[in-house]
Amino acid sequence: MDYKTAAREIGKGNVSPVYVCYGSETYLLREFIGFATQKLIEPEYADFAVSKYDLAETPLDAVLEDARTLPFMAARKLIVAENAVFFTGAKDSAKLDHQPERLLEYMKSPSDFSVIIFTVEADKLDERKKIVKSLKDVTVPFLPMTAEGLLNWVVRQAERRSFSFAEGAADQLILYTGGALQTLAVEIEKLSLFVGPGGVVTGDIVERLVTRSTEQNVFILIDDIVRLRLQRAFAILHELLKQREEPVKIVLLIARQFRIVLQVKTLSRLGFSHQQIASQLGLHPYAVKVAAEQAQKYAEDELERILDRLAELDYELKTGKVDKVLGLELFLMRLAS
Repeated sequence: MDYKTAAREIGKGNVSPVYVCYGSETYLLREFIGFATQKLIEPEYADFAVSKYDLAETPLDAVLEDARTLPFMAARKLIVAENAVFFTGAKDSAKLDHQPERLLEYMKSPSDFSVIIFTVEADKLDERKKIVKSLKDVTVPFLPMTAEGLLNWVVRQAERRSFSFAEGAADQLILYTGGALQTLAVEIEKLSLFVGPGGVVTGDIVERLVTRSTEQNVFILIDDIVRLRLQRAFAILHELLKQREEPVKIVLLIARQFRIVLQVKTLSRLGFSHQQIASQLGLHPYAVKVAAEQAQKYAEDELERILDRLAELDYELKTGKVDKVLGLELFLMRLAS
């Protein structure tokens, strides 16, 4: 089931004794655990009725023993067990003997006063394992949203705070943050405080207020070059240099982005969806969407030539054959032309 369905069922009182939560979208996972805590545990008993375990350090038996122990004062207890690697195909570096079959035994007669939430930061579970097959109905994925889903999430977060985005501003915010939900949540809160209830966040406000990493600045710089917004692209470059970012590092980041654009273009030609490409390359779906848009401006052989030129430029900068700043500026001017 998806996390929205799981939360909706918990809200109705239809609670499973165990949930297996997996995926890399930890912000949504933390929100889900917070929601479950709020619905299942009365606030005044939270200190007594909520337990947390790290399965990298604690055996599964300790979690199950806690689940079988009556809660203190509260009517129900919530147990969060992190790093449940035994649900995946990955090797457990902690080397603890978790014995997952004990969980199967527990599920035959689970405690009606305990809810266990297992979490593991993995994109998929090992469906060949008996434990995963047995708990399939209570597995809850927390995977990166699609580009469209992410945009809808941002708009909904703004609506909850009684403000809105001008056309294109929400997309700009996602671009500037790389689509990371934790970062987006912080920036949305900041924008909410700036414009106030009923306010409208414009692209200019996003430009002035939203914090961007070096990697995101390079990502935006390339997008500006592709869209022939040269003045803004060079403004970003000079800002990076003013912040004492090393030109060689900027070249490497530019090469990384063009490599992604080439990979996305090639995989798209082979029939892969954006979601499949994101999974294949380990990227956020929104980054794949932007890279696919950038890829439309170039043929594959052009992208290969750009990467070759970047390799040459990297060598020239490192050996002193060309001034670092001048070499970088000339490369971007040629790229734009």
